[in-house]
Amino acid sequence: MKKKMTAYDLTIGAMFVALMAIGANITAWAPFLSVGGVPLTLQTFIAILAGVVLGSRLGAFSLLVYMLLGLVGAPIFAQFGGGPSMIVAPTFGFIVSYIMLAYVAGKLVEMKRSLPMYITAALVGLAINYLVGTNWMYFAYQLWLDIPEQFSYGIVWGWMALFLVKDLVLAVVAGLFAHRLEKSVLHRTPLRKSQEAA
Repeated sequence: MKKKMTAYDLTIGAMFVALMAIGANITAWAPFLSVGGVPLTLQTFIAILAGVVLGSRLGAFSLLVYMLLGLVGAPIFAQFGGGPSMIVAPTFGFIVSYIMLAYVAGKLVEMKRSLPMYITAALVGLAINYLVGTNWMYFAYQLWLDIPEQFSYGIVWGWMALFLVKDLVLAVVAGLFAHRLEKSVLHRTPLRKSQEAA
């Protein structure tokens, strides 16, 4: 039987929704963080943390709430975007992927809370983010957006390669940070105690 979410769960989950909104728009405070006019974000980093810190269920739920809030119009996506029209945006697949990566990364660390597993979970989450998001982008341009000249599947992955080094480094940092947090604080919190009791 699945445990009901407590007020504590909802509060800490809401914190990650807020962190995602901030991470999506980090260039509003640091405008130099952009590549070729495309803003860099901390969303993947925070989504990985949501999974490995909150666990598979609460992590995925928090990012589902983030996505739904954005779709109903809250300006919490990158560049303060929001609204139902975001579904057809070429980058919307990355937002969908955050829910999936948080669930999978959370499941992995729930199996074993060791440092290698935290880093593995973070890297697997990053792979899900890139596979889902990049393929969504490709099919968006193929099916409902204007296709740029000389457009190809390889070009889409070439675009994403610009961000890969940053995201690889941040994924490893997320794994290291979450493991440290687990050993120092999280193992004593109501979040972990309720997960262990479930």
